[in-house]
Formats: sequence, C-alpha cells, structure tokens
Amino acid sequence: MSVAITTTGIHHLALRSSDLARSRRFYIELLEFPLALEGPNIFLFLVGDTAVEMRGPESLTPAHEVFNPFRAGLDRIAIACADEQELARVVAAMSRAEIAHTGIRTDPALDRRYVAFEDPDRIGWELGCTLDQH
Repeated sequence: MSVAITTTGIHHLALRSSDLARSRRFYIELLEFPLALEGPNIFLFLVGDTAVEMRGPESLTPAHEVFNPFRAGLDRIAIACADEQELARVVAAMSRAEIAHTGIRTDPALDRRYVAFEDPDRIGWELGCTLDQH
C-alpha cells in the first residue's frame, strides 16, 4: 500500500545545539543568514526559502556531545548556490572569517562543485552549485 505524500517541499529543519549563543553567533553574525524568529532556547534562520530551527540543549542532551555524521540519521545539510563565482566568493569569505572548510571540490557522484564546512557542533554543511550549474 502506497502513502504517496504530496508536498511543496521542506517546511523547516530542526537542529539541536550544545550552546545556543555560540550557534547564533555562527549562523546569524558570521554566516549572516537572516534571523526569522527568536525566543527562549530557540531561534530560526532562513536558508533561501527554508527555515532552520535551532534549539539549545535540554536536560536530556548529553554533556559535551557533538554531531557525528556516521551515526544513523542526518549526514549533512546541502544548500545550493547559483554558480561557481558565488561558490568562490563564499570560500574566500569563509577563509577571511577563519571558518574551516574543504575548499572547492568536485563531487564525483553528482558531478557538481561544492565546499563543505561544519558549525560549532560539527553539523556538516555543503554549499554547492546546482546540478545544472558547474
């Protein structure tokens, strides 16, 4: 039996931070994603048309835990840019801001150029050219 969900896309992604103030500085001040909403132990920022919800630690959050892309669940978040000029601009800006990154690489499976980086909790992100732009 098929479920056949009809959707217009992802409404929002929800992430957990070990230090909400540190995550806010990284996403809002350093990467300059637009802040959409802020409240106690939560803020939302926009990545294009998608909201990303960042929540701070809760009582059940293990102390000193960091993201591990090899566990079942989220591996990384991949976002798109329009072209290689924007990709190169972001890589240069990340270098100036001392954000560790991979430099521009080519994904052999998808045949697209990208840069990978991590947030302060080691959540993996990629910025890459759309599949029809490389």
